[in-house]
Amino acid sequence: VQLQASGGGLVQPGGSLRLSCAASGFTSENYAIGWFRQAPGKSREGVSCIDDGGNIFNYIEPVKGRFTISRDNAKNTVDLQMNSLKPEDTAVYYCARRSYRCSRDAVAFNYWGQGTLVTVSS
Repeated sequence: VQLQASGGGLVQPGGSLRLSCAASGFTSENYAIGWFRQAPGKSREGVSCIDDGGNIFNYIEPVKGRFTISRDNAKNTVDLQMNSLKPEDTAVYYCARRSYRCSRDAVAFNYWGQGTLVTVSS
């Protein structure tokens, strides 16, 4: 089981990035895949999650309407489209897997990707 997060980088405020979580060794549509982020000096927080039924959960009020999670079953990936980025979105973003249902708690997930750094700065 492996998860590979990619797509991070440096972007100006107001810009967009699309993160991708590539799954290998399992079929991602059969699991809940969550995106988390961890800013310097802060704890890891749940951003968004899609479960095995395709239900979507968004956990952070400031990103609602700006971030969109989606799943591509053909590619076995779960993407996070991030628009209208703000400096406070700067963090390492991780994807993770758990069985069936989503959760906003990082401890509920047992497989993690390595993280991809998103820096929003002018």
